[in-house]
Amino acid sequence: MTYVSDVQPGHAPSRLDLPGFTMWKLSVSDMHNNVYLLKDAATGEALLVDAADDAAAIRELLAEAQVEDAALVGVVTTHKHWDHHRALPEIAPLARETMAGELDAPELPVEPSRTLADGDTVTLGEQTLTAHHVPGHTPGSVVLSWSPEDGSTPHVWTGDTLFPGGVGATNHSDEQSFDELFASVRDRIFGRFDDAVVHPGHGDDTSLATERPHLDEWRERGW
Repeated sequence: MTYVSDVQPGHAPSRLDLPGFTMWKLSVSDMHNNVYLLKDAATGEALLVDAADDAAAIRELLAEAQVEDAALVGVVTTHKHWDHHRALPEIAPLARETMAGELDAPELPVEPSRTLADGDTVTLGEQTLTAHHVPGHTPGSVVLSWSPEDGSTPHVWTGDTLFPGGVGATNHSDEQSFDELFASVRDRIFGRFDDAVVHPGHGDDTSLATERPHLDEWRERGW
């Protein structure tokens, strides 16, 4: 099956097979929230990124991916905004641990069993993901990255910090800052990877190679 990155709410999840690793992308809610399930091919251990809105759909996704009992090693919440964790109270008991950035953790409906700082790692089976603290959209926003052992293009799961065409919104509250978000995305994402596939919290995928030529434009327009 060909991977489709622009998954629509109510449609079947899309599957992407990577070296030793499989990703499912599911879209839920009228806000087009993306839920990602990452599974290690060797061990079957899995990680969920953002338990957004629809617990029933997420349970169906786990069943489709054949994630057995106790194989869900964790749920990572990329940031504290309500649309990204509405299903967390129902899904968290299925996982060994829940994780989020330290500064966003107090406002989640489930207290994380582990907080993530810049550079922390998350392991599922033979795969290791790295957390990157990227504040600006929220104080504790985290991005996850994974670099294949074969040296092929890395992948990053960016929550609401980076999308096709720009960084996330920074005009909804006093705690948000375009300057902070732009600088943290530039330095901690673009500055750490020559290229990577970007899997955002809403909508279609993109890549750092596609977006990099527009960084100066984003800075000048201020969004």
